[in-house]
Amino acid sequence: MAQTSVRTSLQLGIYKVIDPFVKLLIKLGLTPNAVTSIGFILNVGVAAIFIIGGEDGDRANLSYVGWAGGLILFAGLFDMLDGQVARLGNMKSVFGALYDSVLDRYSELIMFLGICYYLVAHHYFLSSIFAFIALIGSMMVSYVRARAEGLGVECKGGLMQRPERIITIAVFAIACGITSSYIGGDYKYWIPGIRFHVFETMSIFTFPIAILAVLTNLTAFKRLVDAKKALSESGNE
Repeated sequence: MAQTSVRTSLQLGIYKVIDPFVKLLIKLGLTPNAVTSIGFILNVGVAAIFIIGGEDGDRANLSYVGWAGGLILFAGLFDMLDGQVARLGNMKSVFGALYDSVLDRYSELIMFLGICYYLVAHHYFLSSIFAFIALIGSMMVSYVRARAEGLGVECKGGLMQRPERIITIAVFAIACGITSSYIGGDYKYWIPGIRFHVFETMSIFTFPIAILAVLTNLTAFKRLVDAKKALSESGNE
């Protein structure tokens, strides 16, 4: 309950900041579906940056990760803008809600495609597996909610919802890119007596992805448990 309250307060604070920009978009004649489409196109750009970075033979060049993180954050802004454009512009529609949900899923899938491509291309095989598991968890978080709501059960809880996932990936990607410009993209930290390094610059990006892989699937499982409880209480289990 406290988590939901904090999340709602933050959301309302962000809306106050972006509302002037939302009103400008409405004046320019942009519809919620157009804003959603722009967000999707930006996420295609994110994947393109990761893929180009994967094709770059210099594994120590982590600037691609940083730039992709910045674009992820910018694209994520449009996830909030489309809803606000619909509300403030009185342009809500059933199809618009469906279109937004579908393109959100495509955007996240394409983003993870780029991340996985980059990690595989530069031989971060274990991290690429975690990224794929994080992708599975992200999709299941959304699927459990959609399926539960289709059965008449509200299912919005959990730690790693879409905004949290996007912010986590974006912030640590940016941090990885910036840090690499100071300590180098090929920096490694060794502990005497251990045969492998315990940290490298890329870990700033890959460690959070591993955590995301765990937390997204836990969130999906929690939603499933919550849905079961709600169905039991309503006698529809």
